[in-house]
Amino acid sequence: MTTLLEKNIKFQWTSACQKAFEELKKRLTTAPVLTFPDMHKPFSVYCDASRLGLGCVLLQEGKVIANASRQLRDHEKNYPTHDLELAAVVHVLKVWRHYLFGQKCDIYTDHKSLKTELNMRQRRWLELIKNYDLEIHYHPGKTNIVADALNRKSQISLLWARELPDELAIEFDRLSLGFLNNTEGTVSMEIEPTLEQEIRKGQLNDEKIKEIRELIKLDKAPGFRVDADGTVWYGDRICVPNIRSIRDLILKEAHETAYSIHPGSEKMYQDLNQKFWWYGMKREVAEYVALCDVCQRVKAEHQKPAGLL
Repeated sequence: MTTLLEKNIKFQWTSACQKAFEELKKRLTTAPVLTFPDMHKPFSVYCDASRLGLGCVLLQEGKVIANASRQLRDHEKNYPTHDLELAAVVHVLKVWRHYLFGQKCDIYTDHKSLKTELNMRQRRWLELIKNYDLEIHYHPGKTNIVADALNRKSQISLLWARELPDELAIEFDRLSLGFLNNTEGTVSMEIEPTLEQEIRKGQLNDEKIKEIRELIKLDKAPGFRVDADGTVWYGDRICVPNIRSIRDLILKEAHETAYSIHPGSEKMYQDLNQKFWWYGMKREVAEYVALCDVCQRVKAEHQKPAGLL
């Protein structure tokens, strides 16, 4: 029925159209079995993509809150598989923004993340995704029946007859991300970043951090604290020792990787300021951005356009 409304398509009502029209009337006049959401509890989303469309289901404590699906647009039919799976996640965040924004959310998909450089489309989508408090988990295709029913339609019956090949899991923009692999038996696996371990070891020999520890004992260092492992924190930010290799690694990750896309000094400082702290961090960030060769060659014009000659 949607295809009949496209340009240069002859309007021809077939038995398939009549069947779809009767199904649409049934859906509009029959109340679905849904439950009301509790905004104080986390949400779960199962999403999937195929060459026909995108489908997603919103759940809370195993109960269905809402479902959504749509056909692929003409240009989306040329997307590679990993772009389609990421498009399904973006579709979820746009359709259910009023549910998910500011809420803890687990998104289950059956496709792995990219292990190569992100293209411009994926980088644009990443700007939207990073505004949400979510974790993306791997969900095998053969068990993702709920979302498949929305986007594969007639292909759903094939899932029961044969096994789809399992694919590896999603890796995303956070450096310290929890990875959950759900198979027929639940297997949990936590990935711990090596950077934090290097910072903890580096703090043991840093003179400045030793002084802060002594001041904490004397209750003369407001805002600083020491956790159970002996690591010094400033609020919720870990204190980075004066080790050039560690600080350079942090600056490089925040500026040059595919996840950061060369932000300006202020944006980069605000991002780092949420997780790390050290003396003179803002100055070092500004110096690092000023010496970036890519940023010097590709500059945005911020001046007011000139008038007529």
